[in-house]
Amino acid sequence: MTKHLSIIIPARNEERRIRDTLLGYGSYFSKRFNTSFEIIVVLNNCNDNTLRVVQECIKKFPQICYLDIPDPIGKGGAIVEGFRIAKGNYLGFVDADLASLPQAFDTLIPFLKDYDGVVASRLVSGAIIKKRQDFSRRLASRVFNTFVRSLFPIKIRDTQCGCKVFRRAAILRVLPELGISRWGFDINLLYLLLRNGFSIKEVPTTWEDIGQSKLRLRRVSLEMFFSTIRLRLLYSPLKFLIYIYDKLPDSLKLHRRLT
Repeated sequence: MTKHLSIIIPARNEERRIRDTLLGYGSYFSKRFNTSFEIIVVLNNCNDNTLRVVQECIKKFPQICYLDIPDPIGKGGAIVEGFRIAKGNYLGFVDADLASLPQAFDTLIPFLKDYDGVVASRLVSGAIIKKRQDFSRRLASRVFNTFVRSLFPIKIRDTQCGCKVFRRAAILRVLPELGISRWGFDINLLYLLLRNGFSIKEVPTTWEDIGQSKLRLRRVSLEMFFSTIRLRLLYSPLKFLIYIYDKLPDSLKLHRRLT
């Protein structure tokens, strides 16, 4: 049965944070769309109690469902798996940490009347940041977004904000081409949509740094850098370099040694 909205939440070891997210989104969108929405939690390589927490939340909101994927497929891979089973006319995703409240997600939906996709942004005029990340993370984010725009014809300033929603037809068109599952996923998705003629709107959002981040800045920054370079090569006449690089032993791969 087709639903109005599908919200995908990728989750890896989120037992401490996902309960508030699911209860908050379940409560808000139950009032907004009754039963015509679904929340799809895609558990990825979890070894904590995330699954049990999700199952408890389903008892209160049957609009929640889940996929439990034991193999590590990354955030992007989890979102792709969610896209494949989603039943909504609109397909979106959010992070599991509740940095974007359901009200903030909801403000994106009206723009789908005129655009194929809507991206929440922390970097455009009008954005409200209740609690900022520390300076080093903010700096890394801005450097990365500038780097992305220098390599791709993407005018979106905040490609990495984990709050986005799209028309179903747009996602289904590019889904078979999505091949980046980790840090380059958002860039890959946006680039493919734009390359296929779909329109994307970037709108200011309300966002809060929840903290408790499990990411190591240096490692993640390097992985994001190499993912972006790889993606740029993939869509260029030099894509043969990727195949050559992939055949090298791990000991010779630069990103392995740096991270």
